[in-house]
Amino acid sequence: MGALTGFAGGGSIRVYLLILGGLLMLADLYLIFMVAPTDAVLGHIQRVFYFHVPIAIMSFLAFFIVFLASIAYLVRRDAKWDRLAHASAEVGVVFVSLALITGVIWARPIWNTWWTWEPRLTTTLILWLIYVAYLMTRAYAPNQAKAAIYSAVVGIVGFVDVPIVYFSVIWWRSIHPSPVVGPLAAADSLDGTMLAVLLFSMVALLFLFVYLVLERSALRDNEDQIRGIRSMLRRAAR
Repeated sequence: MGALTGFAGGGSIRVYLLILGGLLMLADLYLIFMVAPTDAVLGHIQRVFYFHVPIAIMSFLAFFIVFLASIAYLVRRDAKWDRLAHASAEVGVVFVSLALITGVIWARPIWNTWWTWEPRLTTTLILWLIYVAYLMTRAYAPNQAKAAIYSAVVGIVGFVDVPIVYFSVIWWRSIHPSPVVGPLAAADSLDGTMLAVLLFSMVALLFLFVYLVLERSALRDNEDQIRGIRSMLRRAAR
Protein backbone atom coordinates (compact mmCIF):
# COMPACT_ATOMS: atom_id res chain seq x y z
CA MET A 1 0.00 0.00 0.00
CA GLY A 2 3.00 2.25 -0.36
CA ALA A 3 5.07 4.05 2.20
CA LEU A 4 3.51 4.76 5.53
CA THR A 5 2.94 8.41 6.23
CA GLY A 6 2.71 10.70 9.22
CA PHE A 7 4.10 9.31 12.45
CA ALA A 8 3.76 5.65 11.50
CA GLY A 9 7.42 5.28 10.55
CA GLY A 10 8.94 2.83 8.07
CA GLY A 11 8.51 -0.89 8.60
CA SER A 12 12.27 -1.41 8.85
CA ILE A 13 12.55 1.23 11.59
CA ARG A 14 9.92 -0.58 13.62
CA VAL A 15 11.71 -3.90 13.17
CA TYR A 16 14.99 -2.40 14.37
CA LEU A 17 13.24 -0.85 17.35
CA LEU A 18 11.62 -4.18 18.22
CA ILE A 19 14.92 -6.07 18.01
CA LEU A 20 16.84 -3.45 19.97
CA GLY A 21 14.04 -3.15 22.52
CA GLY A 22 13.96 -6.93 22.96
CA LEU A 23 17.73 -7.09 23.52
CA LEU A 24 17.56 -4.24 26.00
CA MET A 25 14.74 -5.95 27.89
CA LEU A 26 16.77 -9.16 28.14
CA ALA A 27 19.74 -7.18 29.47
CA ASP A 28 17.39 -5.37 31.83
CA LEU A 29 16.08 -8.64 33.27
CA TYR A 30 19.66 -9.72 33.94
CA LEU A 31 20.43 -6.43 35.69
CA ILE A 32 17.25 -6.55 37.78
CA PHE A 33 17.66 -10.12 39.03
CA MET A 34 21.44 -10.57 39.02
CA VAL A 35 23.04 -7.14 39.53
CA ALA A 36 20.60 -4.96 41.48
CA PRO A 37 21.12 -5.40 45.25
CA THR A 38 18.46 -7.06 47.37
CA ASP A 39 16.74 -4.56 49.61
CA ALA A 40 17.62 -5.22 53.27
CA VAL A 41 14.06 -4.49 54.45
CA LEU A 42 11.74 -5.44 51.57
CA GLY A 43 13.70 -8.37 50.17
CA HIS A 44 13.22 -9.62 46.63
CA ILE A 45 9.72 -8.13 46.26
CA GLN A 46 11.48 -4.78 45.91
CA ARG A 47 12.58 -5.86 42.40
CA VAL A 48 9.03 -5.17 41.22
CA PHE A 49 10.07 -1.52 41.61
CA TYR A 50 12.29 -1.79 38.49
CA PHE A 51 9.21 -2.64 36.44
CA HIS A 52 6.58 -0.60 38.24
CA VAL A 53 8.24 2.83 38.19
CA PRO A 54 9.39 2.84 34.52
CA ILE A 55 6.02 1.48 33.38
CA ALA A 56 4.21 4.25 35.25
CA ILE A 57 6.51 6.89 33.74
CA MET A 58 5.90 5.51 30.23
CA SER A 59 2.16 5.82 30.81
CA PHE A 60 2.66 9.49 31.77
CA LEU A 61 4.68 9.99 28.58
CA ALA A 62 1.94 8.34 26.52
CA PHE A 63 -0.76 10.60 27.91
CA PHE A 64 1.45 13.66 27.47
CA ILE A 65 1.73 12.75 23.78
CA VAL A 66 -2.06 12.33 23.64
CA PHE A 67 -2.39 15.80 25.17
CA LEU A 68 -0.03 17.46 22.66
CA ALA A 69 -1.31 15.54 19.63
CA SER A 70 -4.93 16.30 20.55
CA ILE A 71 -4.20 20.03 20.71
CA ALA A 72 -2.37 19.81 17.37
CA TYR A 73 -5.33 17.98 15.80
CA LEU A 74 -7.88 20.54 16.99
CA VAL A 75 -5.69 23.37 15.63
CA ARG A 76 -4.61 21.81 12.32
CA ARG A 77 -7.25 19.10 11.71
CA ASP A 78 -4.51 16.88 10.29
CA ALA A 79 -5.31 13.16 10.57
CA LYS A 80 -1.72 12.25 11.42
CA TRP A 81 -2.07 13.98 14.80
CA ASP A 82 -5.28 12.10 15.51
CA ARG A 83 -3.59 8.80 14.65
CA LEU A 84 -0.70 9.64 16.97
CA ALA A 85 -3.07 10.55 19.81
CA HIS A 86 -5.12 7.39 19.31
CA ALA A 87 -2.06 5.14 19.19
CA SER A 88 -0.50 6.78 22.26
CA ALA A 89 -3.76 6.45 24.20
CA GLU A 90 -3.96 2.73 23.44
CA VAL A 91 -0.36 2.16 24.50
CA GLY A 92 -0.83 4.39 27.54
CA VAL A 93 -3.83 2.36 28.74
CA VAL A 94 -1.74 -0.81 28.48
CA PHE A 95 1.09 0.76 30.48
CA VAL A 96 -1.10 2.30 33.19
CA SER A 97 -2.90 -1.05 33.52
CA LEU A 98 0.48 -2.74 34.06
CA ALA A 99 1.43 -0.01 36.54
CA LEU A 100 -1.69 -0.81 38.59
CA ILE A 101 -1.06 -4.56 38.38
CA THR A 102 2.61 -4.32 39.42
CA GLY A 103 1.57 -1.91 42.16
CA VAL A 104 -0.87 -4.34 43.74
CA ILE A 105 1.66 -7.19 43.39
CA TRP A 106 4.07 -5.08 45.44
CA ALA A 107 1.39 -3.95 47.90
CA ARG A 108 0.19 -7.42 48.94
CA PRO A 109 3.31 -8.56 50.84
CA ILE A 110 4.30 -5.04 51.97
CA TRP A 111 0.93 -3.58 53.05
CA ASN A 112 -0.80 -6.94 53.58
CA THR A 113 -3.58 -5.95 51.17
CA TRP A 114 -4.06 -6.04 47.41
CA TRP A 115 -5.66 -2.61 47.33
CA THR A 116 -6.13 0.40 49.56
CA TRP A 117 -7.80 3.67 48.64
CA GLU A 118 -4.73 5.79 49.29
CA PRO A 119 -4.20 8.90 47.09
CA ARG A 120 -1.62 7.54 44.61
CA LEU A 121 -3.56 4.37 43.87
CA THR A 122 -6.90 6.16 43.67
CA THR A 123 -5.70 8.91 41.32
CA THR A 124 -3.97 6.30 39.13
CA LEU A 125 -7.19 4.31 38.89
CA ILE A 126 -8.99 7.52 37.89
CA LEU A 127 -6.33 8.06 35.21
CA TRP A 128 -6.98 4.56 33.89
CA LEU A 129 -10.73 5.22 33.78
CA ILE A 130 -10.24 8.53 31.94
CA TYR A 131 -8.29 6.99 29.10
CA VAL A 132 -10.50 3.92 28.89
CA ALA A 133 -13.30 6.49 28.43
CA TYR A 134 -11.15 8.11 25.70
CA LEU A 135 -11.02 4.81 23.80
CA MET A 136 -14.73 4.21 24.35
CA THR A 137 -15.49 7.70 23.02
CA ARG A 138 -13.65 6.82 19.84
CA ALA A 139 -15.39 3.47 19.54
CA TYR A 140 -18.95 4.74 20.01
CA ALA A 141 -18.85 8.13 18.24
CA PRO A 142 -21.22 8.33 15.25
CA ASN A 143 -18.40 8.87 12.72
CA GLN A 144 -14.62 9.23 12.45
CA ALA A 145 -14.63 13.02 12.37
CA LYS A 146 -16.64 13.33 15.58
CA ALA A 147 -14.62 10.54 17.21
CA ALA A 148 -11.44 12.51 16.59
CA ILE A 149 -12.89 15.76 17.98
CA TYR A 150 -14.61 14.28 21.03
CA SER A 151 -11.62 12.13 21.99
CA ALA A 152 -9.25 15.08 21.53
CA VAL A 153 -11.22 17.00 24.14
CA VAL A 154 -11.12 14.01 26.53
CA GLY A 155 -7.38 13.62 25.91
CA ILE A 156 -6.68 17.26 26.72
CA VAL A 157 -8.88 17.50 29.81
CA GLY A 158 -7.89 14.06 31.08
CA PHE A 159 -4.20 14.93 31.17
CA VAL A 160 -4.90 17.13 34.21
CA ASP A 161 -4.86 13.95 36.29
CA VAL A 162 -1.25 13.07 35.37
CA PRO A 163 0.41 15.76 37.54
CA ILE A 164 -2.16 15.01 40.26
CA VAL A 165 -0.99 11.38 40.28
CA TYR A 166 2.65 12.43 40.54
CA PHE A 167 2.15 15.05 43.26
CA SER A 168 -0.42 13.03 45.22
CA VAL A 169 2.17 11.61 47.63
CA ILE A 170 3.31 15.17 48.38
CA TRP A 171 -0.09 16.85 48.65
CA TRP A 172 -1.79 14.20 50.80
CA ARG A 173 -0.58 11.96 53.60
CA SER A 174 -0.05 8.51 52.20
CA ILE A 175 1.53 5.14 52.89
CA HIS A 176 2.82 5.12 49.33
CA PRO A 177 6.62 5.65 49.09
CA SER A 178 7.86 9.15 48.20
CA PRO A 179 9.15 9.79 44.64
CA VAL A 180 12.56 8.29 43.90
CA VAL A 181 12.96 9.92 40.48
CA GLY A 182 11.93 13.31 39.15
CA PRO A 183 12.05 16.84 40.55
CA LEU A 184 10.57 15.86 43.94
CA ALA A 185 12.95 12.98 44.62
CA ALA A 186 15.66 13.36 47.25
CA ALA A 187 19.23 13.34 45.93
CA ASP A 188 20.15 10.22 47.98
CA SER A 189 16.82 8.40 47.65
CA LEU A 190 18.41 5.46 45.82
CA ASP A 191 21.62 3.47 46.01
CA GLY A 192 23.87 4.14 43.00
CA THR A 193 23.49 0.63 41.54
CA MET A 194 19.74 0.69 42.06
CA LEU A 195 19.48 4.04 40.29
CA ALA A 196 21.58 2.81 37.36
CA VAL A 197 19.39 -0.30 36.93
CA LEU A 198 16.24 1.82 37.19
CA LEU A 199 17.48 4.22 34.49
CA PHE A 200 18.41 1.28 32.26
CA SER A 201 14.90 -0.12 32.75
CA MET A 202 13.46 3.23 31.66
CA VAL A 203 15.58 3.24 28.49
CA ALA A 204 14.59 -0.34 27.64
CA LEU A 205 10.89 0.41 28.14
CA LEU A 206 11.22 3.64 26.16
CA PHE A 207 12.33 1.67 23.10
CA LEU A 208 9.40 -0.70 23.58
CA PHE A 209 7.06 2.26 24.02
CA VAL A 210 8.23 3.99 20.82
CA TYR A 211 7.90 0.73 18.89
CA LEU A 212 4.34 0.15 20.10
CA VAL A 213 3.23 3.71 19.30
CA LEU A 214 4.73 3.53 15.79
CA GLU A 215 3.19 0.10 15.20
CA ARG A 216 -0.27 1.26 16.27
CA SER A 217 0.08 4.48 14.24
CA ALA A 218 0.94 2.40 11.18
CA LEU A 219 -2.14 0.25 11.75
CA ARG A 220 -4.33 3.37 12.03
CA ASP A 221 -2.80 4.73 8.83
CA ASN A 222 -3.57 1.49 7.00
CA GLU A 223 -7.14 1.54 8.30
CA ASP A 224 -7.60 5.12 7.06
CA GLN A 225 -6.30 4.16 3.62
CA ILE A 226 -8.63 1.16 3.46
CA ARG A 227 -11.59 3.38 4.41
CA GLY A 228 -10.61 5.77 1.63
CA ILE A 229 -10.45 2.96 -0.92
CA ARG A 230 -13.83 1.60 0.18
CA SER A 231 -15.33 5.06 -0.09
CA MET A 232 -14.00 5.48 -3.63
CA LEU A 233 -15.32 2.06 -4.63
CA ARG A 234 -18.77 2.91 -3.27
CA ARG A 235 -18.84 6.17 -5.20
CA ALA A 236 -17.67 4.39 -8.36
CA ALA A 237 -20.37 1.73 -7.95
CA ARG A 238 -23.04 4.42 -8.00
